[in-house]
Amino acid sequence: MNFIRIGDKVLSAERIHRTVDHIIKLRQEGMSQQEVADRLGVDRTLVSRLESLGEIRKGPQVALIGFPVANARELTDVARAGGVDFILLMNEKERWRFVEEKNGADLINHFMALISQVKGYDTVIFIGSDMRIKLVEAILGPKVISWEIGISPLKEDRWVNPDQLRQLVVQLKNAG
Repeated sequence: MNFIRIGDKVLSAERIHRTVDHIIKLRQEGMSQQEVADRLGVDRTLVSRLESLGEIRKGPQVALIGFPVANARELTDVARAGGVDFILLMNEKERWRFVEEKNGADLINHFMALISQVKGYDTVIFIGSDMRIKLVEAILGPKVISWEIGISPLKEDRWVNPDQLRQLVVQLKNAG
């Protein structure tokens, strides 16, 4: 145990580190600053100040969603390197497995949760068919940057140029 004396107080550095780690974990899971503060019995301003201390960049939050993409792993690497905050790319096989592993209610619930989560991003890059693009634009509005890879229904994977994605991500991140 690592104890620190400050005046007449004795502090546990490990307890402080665990609490900060817990705050960060809960925020990453989507809890608001106030929800985290209420759960842990601290002031919301503490949560905010901790985030400010650790902030590396401020700027637009970008999500990337696409299917059926042949080079999803390569695009994921490009997106991560560019600081994209949320990535969901699937090839045709992964897309069908995703759908088939869930019953109807679970699929709808998962889809609704995904929409709710993605609505929180400043920009959503969506890679897909013409029909899917129209649906996503109708749901998310002007925050969507559409990247059409074919006419619906797409039944096979499509290759997406990673250099074009890299350029787009850089432009978006620099715009903020």
